[in-house]
Amino acid sequence: MENEVAAPLAVTLENVEQAARNLKGVIYKTPLLQNHGLSRTYDATVLLKREDLQVVRSYKIRGAYHKMLTLPPISGEREIVCASAGNHAQGVAYACQMLGLKGYIFMPAQTPAQKVDKVRLFGKEYVEVVLTGASFDDSFRSAREFCDERGSTFIHPFDDLAIVEGQATVGLEILKAATVPIDYCFMPIGGGGLASGVASVFRQLSPTTKLIGVQPLGAPSMYSAIRGNQHAALASIDSFVDGAAVKCPGQLTYEICRELLDEVVLVPEGQICQDLLKMYNEEGIVLEPAGTLTISALHQFREQIKGKTVVCVVSGSNNDITRMEDIKERAMQHQGLKHYFMVTFNQAPGALRRFVNNVLHEGDDIIQFQYIKKNNKEKGPVFIGVEVKQPHDVEGIKVRMAEEGFAFEYLNGKQDFLALLV
Repeated sequence: MENEVAAPLAVTLENVEQAARNLKGVIYKTPLLQNHGLSRTYDATVLLKREDLQVVRSYKIRGAYHKMLTLPPISGEREIVCASAGNHAQGVAYACQMLGLKGYIFMPAQTPAQKVDKVRLFGKEYVEVVLTGASFDDSFRSAREFCDERGSTFIHPFDDLAIVEGQATVGLEILKAATVPIDYCFMPIGGGGLASGVASVFRQLSPTTKLIGVQPLGAPSMYSAIRGNQHAALASIDSFVDGAAVKCPGQLTYEICRELLDEVVLVPEGQICQDLLKMYNEEGIVLEPAGTLTISALHQFREQIKGKTVVCVVSGSNNDITRMEDIKERAMQHQGLKHYFMVTFNQAPGALRRFVNNVLHEGDDIIQFQYIKKNNKEKGPVFIGVEVKQPHDVEGIKVRMAEEGFAFEYLNGKQDFLALLV
C-alpha cells in the first residue's frame, strides 16, 4: 500500500486486518461511546473506546492471542511463558485456554489474590501461575530464565511486532465505528504496545488526527526516552498505576511512538485517582488507574479540544477493590483537602488543647494523630493529619502554627514516607 509506514515502523494495514480476522469470535468489538458528562465538561464530543468491557477486561487479549495464533509450527508440545503483574497475564492465560496451549504465568509474589485468581479462571487447567520475586522485573528475569532452560516460547507484553499488530486492531475498530473525523486520540502508555499499534493505524487512515500518549507522572519511561532521544530504563518508578508502570519501553515501541505520536504527556497519580472515583460515582464506570489515564489527560487539553471530536482509549478495568481507600486518599491529597504534618509539641499540659483551639478553625478536622510521650525529652514529634473544606484553608493552618510556636514539617508530596504512616 502506498501509504504504509516504512520499516522499521512496519505495522501494515494488511497485517492489522489479518489480526482482526484472527481475533474474530475471540474478543468483543468493544463500543465507541460518547460520554455526555465529559463532553459537557470539556465542551467537546468525547468518545470512549471501552476496552474495559473486553472479555478479559482489558485490550491485552488482542496482542496475546494474535501472537500465539501466528507462532510457527514446531515438533512436539509448545509451552508458553510470560511475565506480568496483571492484564497481560490474563490475556495470555485466556489465549492458552482458547488455543489449548500449556502456559506458565510468572507474577510477583505480592500480586493480590484477586489478580492471581483471575489468571487461573481465564487459563483453567492450561495455565500454571508461578509467584516469584518482589517486583515485575524480578518475575520477568525468572520467566526468561525458565523459558531458556526449557526451550519454551516467551510472549512479551509489548516489544513484539505481532503483539503491536494485535493491539492495533483497537485503532481499526475506532475508525470503522467513528461517524465523523477524529481530531484527537488519547492513548495510555506503559511499554507502548497499544499506542504503537493505534498510532500506526491512525497515521495511515486518519493522518490529521492529533495522537497523544499518556503516562503516569511517577512512571514516565516513554516520555523520558522520547525527550532524551534515547531508549533507556529509568532507575526507579512509582508502581501505583500498575498497568502502566514500566521502567523501560520496548525498543520497537519506542521507535514507533517517537516517530508517530504528536506528544506524550504526564498525569499526576492523584489526578488519576480523582477521575477514577468520579467516573465510578457519576458514570457507574469501573476503571483501573491505567484505564483512567486518557480521561485524566483531558484536563491539560481543555482549550485545544473545545469543539473537537476526541477519542480516549479506556484500556482496562481490573481494579482491586482493596485499593479503593488508597485511591481515595491520593485523590483527596491531590484536591488539597487532606494535609499531613510532623509537628513538634512541648511535652507540657495543655499543648494539644492550644493546638485545637488556636490553630484549627471550624471545618478543620483532625483525621490522624500519632504521639508517643518521651519522658526524657522536653519536646516530642506528633504526626497529624487534617482534612479541610477548601484547599486554601491549609495556608491558614500553617500560619497559625507558626504564630503559636509549633515547629512543623509539611509532609504532602513525600509519598514514600506517608505510606508508612497512613
